[in-house]
Amino acid sequence: MMGNLNQIIDQVSKEKSIDRSVLVDALEQGILSAAKKTFGHGRELEAKFSEDEGQVELMLYMTVVDDESLTNFERELPMSTAASVDVEVQPGDELGFQIFYLDRDRVRAEEEDRKYGDVLGIRTARQQFGRIAAMTAKQVIMQRVRDAERDVVFNEYKDRKGELVTGIVRRFERGNVIVDLGRAEAMLPVREQIFRESYRAGDRVQAYVKDIKRDAKGPQIILSRTDERLIEKLFELEVPEIYEGIVKIMRVAREPGERAKIAVASKDTDVDPVGACVGMKGSRVQAVVQELKGEKIDIVPWSPDTAKFVCNAIQPAEVSRVLIDEDNQTIELIVPDDQLSLAIGRRGQNVRLASKLIGWKIDIQSESKIEEVKQVLGAALTVVHGLDESVISYLFKLGYHSPDNLLNAHVEDLAAIHGIDEEMAMQIQQIAYEVKKRREEETRAAKEAQAAADAAGLAAAAAKPSEEDTAVAEAALAAAAAADAGAEASVAANADDAPAQV
Repeated sequence: MMGNLNQIIDQVSKEKSIDRSVLVDALEQGILSAAKKTFGHGRELEAKFSEDEGQVELMLYMTVVDDESLTNFERELPMSTAASVDVEVQPGDELGFQIFYLDRDRVRAEEEDRKYGDVLGIRTARQQFGRIAAMTAKQVIMQRVRDAERDVVFNEYKDRKGELVTGIVRRFERGNVIVDLGRAEAMLPVREQIFRESYRAGDRVQAYVKDIKRDAKGPQIILSRTDERLIEKLFELEVPEIYEGIVKIMRVAREPGERAKIAVASKDTDVDPVGACVGMKGSRVQAVVQELKGEKIDIVPWSPDTAKFVCNAIQPAEVSRVLIDEDNQTIELIVPDDQLSLAIGRRGQNVRLASKLIGWKIDIQSESKIEEVKQVLGAALTVVHGLDESVISYLFKLGYHSPDNLLNAHVEDLAAIHGIDEEMAMQIQQIAYEVKKRREEETRAAKEAQAAADAAGLAAAAAKPSEEDTAVAEAALAAAAAADAGAEASVAANADDAPAQV
C-alpha cells in the first residue's frame, strides 16, 4: 500500500487483458467493504480512487443536527460539536472527513486524531485499518483478476462453440482428459472419448467444441471426439471445396472409432463431390481417417430422390429393388443373395449407418427369401374368388409381395388395383394376416426346437466324461495297479530275507 497503485493496475490490466476500470472499481469496493467492517456498517463511507495519488481515498460523512435531535451517533454530529469543526455550519449540513490510513500519511492521521478524534470516534480503529486495507486491496485485486480472466476466457470461447480446436493433454481427472488450449483449459469427458483411443500427458488432441458452460469455478469448455460434427469440421479443414461452400456435407452417420458414412453434394456440376472429398490417391480422406485413428469413412453422393439416395447409402452392396413406405418411413431393399451379407455388414453396421444417414428404417431381404414368401403367399391367395394368377403376379410387381406389405396397405389402395374390388382387398389382408401368424408360429417352434436340441446336447456333454477326464482316470488306475504290484513285490522280498522260524 506504500507504493503507487497506478503502476500495478496498469501492469495487471495489460498482462491479463482486463479493463482498467474493472480493477479500479473492484479496489474501491474492496476498501469500502473493509472500512465498513472496521469502522461500523452504520457509518456513511465513500471510497474513491485518486489517479494523482495512485491510492484509494476514504471519506467519512456525517450530518449536522441540533443537539436535542441527535439519535444516530455514527451518522449524525451535534451542532455544538460541529461548530468546533466549522463555525459556519448549519443543521442539515453534511461534513466530510478524509480518513488517512496509509503509512505515508501517518503524520496527517495523527493530526486528524488530535483535531477530530473525539468527534469521529475512530482513533483506535484507524490504527488497525492500514493493515486490513492492504490485505483487502491485495485479495480484491487477485480475486478480480481471477474473475476477469474467467470472463475473458468465456467471452473468447462462447462464440467458438461448434469449432475445431487443438490442444495438449495436461492431466486426467476421473477418466476425463484436461486439455490445455493456451488461454484456457478444456475437458474431454469420458463419454466424448473414442473407446479405442488412449491419451498421455503431452499428446496433441484435436476435438470439437461441443458446449461451453459458465459456473462458479469459471468457464467449462466441453470437447468431443465422438460428435458427428467433428467429421464435418475435419473435412472442412482438408477439403478446400467444402470450406469455400462448393461442396456441402448433407448428412453424417457415425459409430465413433469404427465406421462412418457421409453424404455429400456439389453446387457446381463440374465438381465431383465424392472425388473432392477423397482427394488425389485418397490423400484427403486418409488425412481425416488418420486423425480419427483408423475410423473407416464411406463417402456417398447425396440425392433428393430417396430411392436413389438409399442405394448410394447402402454401398458397397448392390440393390435389385427398392420399396418405399412413406406412411411408416420404412424402406425395403431387395438384394441378390450374394450381396445380403455385404448389405447388412458386420454386426449389422452397414445397414444401421445407412438407416441413420437416410433417417428412415431400412429392411433388407434377399431375392431367394422374397421368392419363397411369394410362393407361400401366392398359393394362399388363390382361394380368393376372382383373383387369378395374373392379378397376383401384378400385385407382387407393385411391391405387395409379403404379408407385412399387404397389411400395411390401405384397403382403398388395394381396391384401386385392376381386378380387385374392396371385398377382395379385405379377404387378401385377412389371408396375409393368417400367413404372417403361421410363419411366426413356425419360426417360434423352430427356435424352441433348436433351444431344446442345444440344451440336450449340453446335458449329454455334461453326463459323458470328456476325453481328458477319461485319460486322467485311466492314468490313476494304472498308477494304483503299479502301486499294488510294488507292494506285493516288497512283501515277497521281505519274506525271502526273513530268518527261518523253528
